[in-house]
Amino acid sequence: MTRIDDVARLAGVSTATVSRALRGLPTVSQTTRERVLEAAAQLGYIASPSASRLAGGKTRAVAVVVPRITPWFFSTVVEAAEERLHRAGYDLLLFNLGGSEHARQRLLYTSTLHKRVDALMLVATPLAGRDFAAVAGLALPGVTVSAGTAVPGWPSVRIDDVETACLATDHLLALGHRRIAHISGDPTDELAISTHLDRRLGYQRRLRAHGVEPDPALDVEATFTIAGGSKATAELLGRGDPPTAIFAASDEMAMGAIATLRSAGLRVPDDVSVIGVDDHDVSGVVGLTTIAQPAADQGRIAAETLLGPLRGDVSGYGDRSVVLPTRLVVRDSTAAPRAH
Repeated sequence: MTRIDDVARLAGVSTATVSRALRGLPTVSQTTRERVLEAAAQLGYIASPSASRLAGGKTRAVAVVVPRITPWFFSTVVEAAEERLHRAGYDLLLFNLGGSEHARQRLLYTSTLHKRVDALMLVATPLAGRDFAAVAGLALPGVTVSAGTAVPGWPSVRIDDVETACLATDHLLALGHRRIAHISGDPTDELAISTHLDRRLGYQRRLRAHGVEPDPALDVEATFTIAGGSKATAELLGRGDPPTAIFAASDEMAMGAIATLRSAGLRVPDDVSVIGVDDHDVSGVVGLTTIAQPAADQGRIAAETLLGPLRGDVSGYGDRSVVLPTRLVVRDSTAAPRAH
């Protein structure tokens, strides 16, 4: 069986250089990398990831945990994090909890992560009670992304969800809307985090600042999906006296709201204005006004934050908290109410 020593001997480099070249690390010149790849191909050498990891005491893998993989925000964060980690020579192991609290507990309280990864990234994954002890017991560097729960000693990357909701509500108020509905997150979701609570808080805060008392009849809870937004809007319309504007806690919810409004014979924005949060890839196509959040930047920054301790640099690691700005993007789904 061909060994890494044979490849090193033929390429005229050290075994460490062969290892770095085959992992695609940037510390190897292109000329050397090509020589190593040619030698490996000539000898039929296939690197054993498990053997090289065990020899170095590192897995060169990072676990990324998401409540669900299908929503746009999660997939965008994961893709950006993976791209950055891959460039640094790390693999990304994705753990999709499928919205199940049981899956989260199984992940934290079994040996699933033990000796399989070098670091952990929790994306919008809530922790409670003894979960913190379980995470601490892993003895891994970690980072949270868009999580409502801070992990002691871990940095975080997020947006200000209260301010984000304030921006959305202020836009509708500035257009003259006062009867503004809000579609917020579902509190019965097993993996619900504080995002929907913070966005509701910002919505209510701005209404009150303009002398408008929030109406419970205009606040509907739903899942962060197109189907959730559609169902919530149908419920709003079924209560009579529809709002002149809807602030949905996500773009996917907002898209569902628009579909239901149009099915009911209402025009957007002539009869009802709609605004969301995210700046989903499809938002521009459907003309949705939204509060854009830098989802990809959150993934990249979180990955970069982990690379420090993974390389042995822990200076300022635990104290780092990044809050990224959001911005209003006005498109065709919002306008002044007809009576204004």
